[in-house]
Amino acid sequence: MATDALTLSHVDAFYGDSHVLHGVSFALQAGQVLALLGRNGAGKTTCISTIVGFLTPPRGEIRLFGTPITGLSPERISRLGIGLVPQGRRIFPSLSVRENLVVARQRLNETDRPWTLERIFEMFPRLRERHAQYAGTLSGGEQQMLAIGRALMGNPSVLLLDEPSEGLAPLIVAEVGQTIKRLKSEGQSIILVEQNRRLALDVADQAVILNTGRCAFVGTADQVRTDEDLVAQHLGVYHAH
Repeated sequence: MATDALTLSHVDAFYGDSHVLHGVSFALQAGQVLALLGRNGAGKTTCISTIVGFLTPPRGEIRLFGTPITGLSPERISRLGIGLVPQGRRIFPSLSVRENLVVARQRLNETDRPWTLERIFEMFPRLRERHAQYAGTLSGGEQQMLAIGRALMGNPSVLLLDEPSEGLAPLIVAEVGQTIKRLKSEGQSIILVEQNRRLALDVADQAVILNTGRCAFVGTADQVRTDEDLVAQHLGVYHAH
């Protein structure tokens, strides 16, 4: 039986008085990629913020490999094994590439094959070339690689990617897709929030569509790929070809 890496059960979330998530329930299976889709304002980033502990849900439960993490601090949740590549990348521009990676290192003892500087540089050769450069001088694509590398240095059991292709050229978007596929092939469990549906559905096994803070669809990525009515209803016009 497949193991659930991350489960959300009937999760609500508020920003101030605004009720943003309404009873959201889904499960990410271990070693798979789950695409979290929805229009702007559907609640995707709120969902990510709730998982990582920036928001505390007044109702519902979140579990990481069976361990409840609801209401814990973001630091504790990170240490337990949730890594975040935030929207907008948020690297440290005045630190070097190498320093950005080293500062994020943790959880070395708890994994069979921990992420090290060497492994990150193997995955992203351009970061090796630019290891001494200030991160703020990198291109957008290189900064995105650094943001992913930095999250991996925490040795996460679940990696959350929030809009990783945003603002990147098509060629670099394809590279991001290849990186996600490679991580999946190594057994990394991933939740991918992505406006680029073609990229998301190309790499994902599972899909969840949020619409006004509710789960409008929970199922396989294949079902979303082949159901144009579902896509039109919840994601706006979308031509797959």
